[in-house]
Amino acid sequence: MARLPKPKVYVVQNDSPNAFATGRNPKHSAVAVTTGIMRILDREELKAVLSHELGHVRNRDILVSTIVATIAGAVMLLASIARWGLFFGFGGRRDSNGGGAITLVLWLVIIILAPIAALLIRMAISRAREYGADETGAEISGRPLALASALRKLQMGANMRPMQVNESTAHLYIVNPLRSDFVGNLFSTHPPVEDRIARLEKMAQRMGVWG
Repeated sequence: MARLPKPKVYVVQNDSPNAFATGRNPKHSAVAVTTGIMRILDREELKAVLSHELGHVRNRDILVSTIVATIAGAVMLLASIARWGLFFGFGGRRDSNGGGAITLVLWLVIIILAPIAALLIRMAISRAREYGADETGAEISGRPLALASALRKLQMGANMRPMQVNESTAHLYIVNPLRSDFVGNLFSTHPPVEDRIARLEKMAQRMGVWG
């Protein structure tokens, strides 16, 4: 139905309900679900989640995320170099025209704003890819409301049983596997589940699907 080569399928022994896809292209892809997700979702919801993950594969989101992460890492490295340069006094020498002060200000801007910009760009792209995978997955399964129902259960389950994963890989999962406070949610790589559900409900109306 997804018009894709069958990916490798894995089951992760973890009580936290979640799923993710990985692979550089559709021919070298894998989809994984936790044992926790298989306990709380019914058959149609699980199919909808797998369709979401196949949406990531078809949209080549893993490749896009890798490129974005690499660019973000380069920006962070630039900021780190600037910070150490400022620490050792490079670029801060004054001249009669005040060029040293201007250079100092530019370095401060790089040090402060570059990491924030990299974070915001990565967050925005990651959220857009999640919305896209939701839409593609709903088209594959033909059941946008089943995916909406699954997201509700997964959000509640992930909050009750967060996973111990590296923060750099959290964006791979269908819902944020980490427990987050209010500030953490603001900078999460995942869009709010409520917004995702609302989009899926509108999509169901357009498709004329009510179950």
